[in-house]
Amino acid sequence: MASDVEELTINYEEDGVLVVKELDKEILSKGAWTTILFRYQDLDKRSNAYSADRYVIRRYQKKDGVYQSKSKFKISSPEQAEKIVNTLQKWLKP
Repeated sequence: MASDVEELTINYEEDGVLVVKELDKEILSKGAWTTILFRYQDLDKRSNAYSADRYVIRRYQKKDGVYQSKSKFKISSPEQAEKIVNTLQKWLKP
């Protein structure tokens, strides 16, 4: 695991093949508990093509100098992402 928040990634390889490809990340909070929003794609092993963009929010806890994954929430569709964005914008309006 990573000891610096900038090193955290969801890139994942199996047998030298990148099966989860991180496209971008936004660090939402830093500290002993860190929250990161990732944009990524999964590899479809049958077609050897990457999926449409997907999103996940992950929480990490820094313990003994390294970050450990503690929880995650996958945003299941672009429609769900839109609902989250719209709801937050509504709630945050003065």
